[in-house]
Amino acid sequence: MSQNRNMHTLIIAGAGPGDPELITLKTLRCLRDAEVIITDRLVSEEILEKYANKAALILHAGKQRFKEGSTPQHTINELLVEYALQGKKVLRLKGGDVSIFSNLLDELQALNKFNIPYEIIPGITAACGAAAYTGIPLTARSHANAVRLLTLHKPGLIQPDYWKDLATTEDTLVFYMSGDNTDELAENLIRFGVESDRHIAVIEQATTPLQAVSCYPLKEFLDRIQKRSFISPTIIIVGKVAALYEEFRWKSNSASNEPYFKPIKKARQQEERA
Repeated sequence: MSQNRNMHTLIIAGAGPGDPELITLKTLRCLRDAEVIITDRLVSEEILEKYANKAALILHAGKQRFKEGSTPQHTINELLVEYALQGKKVLRLKGGDVSIFSNLLDELQALNKFNIPYEIIPGITAACGAAAYTGIPLTARSHANAVRLLTLHKPGLIQPDYWKDLATTEDTLVFYMSGDNTDELAENLIRFGVESDRHIAVIEQATTPLQAVSCYPLKEFLDRIQKRSFISPTIIIVGKVAALYEEFRWKSNSASNEPYFKPIKKARQQEERA
């Protein structure tokens, strides 16, 4: 790859969890300035339509679990390097926050390899967005000692000792990318001795107009849900704080089962806007 000596600083920014108004002013400014935008699937289309530079090249480089057409990480890395070395103003746009359950490290390593300067802009992560839009205070006094951000996309990797810790902790547990494994989550927490006052809130498409929440005592969850499938993205909150949802909820559930974020269609989709 030929290197342009007049490289711009590449921006890696979080777009927030769904509601387009949750984007930061700094990321908004970068959207208006960018010449190339490499965006994840979990970025609201409204953000791109309303705020992106009208002349920008938009590259959809999304991922979706088990879906054919997800963009491999090495391809995303190559796109970042390719356009940065051309001297373009590149914005890497991620859903939520850039450092929580994303492949930020892989991208930083690729940029460092080619001495490409970068700046990282945080965004509101899905855990905070889901908590706010359900009225669940994650660290409510007398309800939680701390918050843990976790994922259960591979349940078999969790050892019995850790399941015991998760089941008996006073911490609030927030699970990302775990909507397909809610049964395993509930079964294991119950098996390893979870207290009867622990609730589980499953938040589908948090902060979007299609947000829907299912909240029950954890020990009733499996009977209430009946192996239901949840729409991606899904955030799961477990703990005493989840029981506060019914008292402090302020947003109505959507009755729709439509996805807010477009499903993956093909590995590399480009859209050039006139």
